[in-house]
Amino acid sequence: MAQNSTRSKVEQFRKAFITHARQAGGSFVTVADRERIARYFLDYLKNNGIKLRQMDSLKVKYIERYIAERKANHISHRTLQNEMSVLRAILAQAGKHKLADTANTRLSNQALGISDMSRKGTKMALTSAAFSEIFQQVEQKDRHVAAVMQLAYVLGLRTKEAVEAYKSLATWKKALDNGDNTVRVVFGTKGGRPRQTAILDRAALQHAIAYAEREQAGRSGKLIDKPTITQAIDRYRYIVRSAGLSGNKAPHSMRYHFAQQSGEYYKAQGFSEREALALVSMDLGHGDGRGRYIRQVYYRKTEGE
Repeated sequence: MAQNSTRSKVEQFRKAFITHARQAGGSFVTVADRERIARYFLDYLKNNGIKLRQMDSLKVKYIERYIAERKANHISHRTLQNEMSVLRAILAQAGKHKLADTANTRLSNQALGISDMSRKGTKMALTSAAFSEIFQQVEQKDRHVAAVMQLAYVLGLRTKEAVEAYKSLATWKKALDNGDNTVRVVFGTKGGRPRQTAILDRAALQHAIAYAEREQAGRSGKLIDKPTITQAIDRYRYIVRSAGLSGNKAPHSMRYHFAQQSGEYYKAQGFSEREALALVSMDLGHGDGRGRYIRQVYYRKTEGE
């Protein structure tokens, strides 16, 4: 009976932690990302035998050790800064304002050793050869995830956009048939802002769409058939990372590749470098005023060079 009571209280803590993550506000995408990071932290506690029963039991040392483990797994400082921001939002929502304080002597970014604020990109553009090698491994594990990965690579999609791309396959196919030079990315976009994205390789996009359509069959239209978008994203990330899409070749490295190819595409059409960067920024969904950011973050050397 005592064991059941303890388990029940631990589960209550986990549910309360997730509830605080949801209640901290923001867009659907922001809340989903916050919930995902909250589950990372809860899984860390569970995997290390730390059975907390209430928010008051959450101590500084648990957060310190969580970040230390993430650093040991070579998670970038930028990602860890985002994770700490999420944990602070959850703690503030739970009334743990001292722990949530960015100036906390033990939990500030500086104290945790993650204060590097450089905006320089930490990923390398994924080469076609590297993509093919990883894609083959993904394909062996889960062809539905492979279909999503291929669309992400060809169109430079964010993870959520790629997972929800099945909703736009017919529209993109029609755009190709009509000879259009762009496709409209509507679902899963950041802030719900649709955009036009350049078709850099028509044959590659046709192949990706045909592949995805085959994997769509009999799965309610979805490519990754999970009850929620969060679960579908988790499945996607688990499979691609286990196949080698991690570290400086994390999923975002596919967007780095697309950004660099997109820049070359626009310069070949006679656009100036400044114009090309603005157009690349719009292709990626950042708007036309982020050219400098695109150069700083996405224009690193290709992996393997």
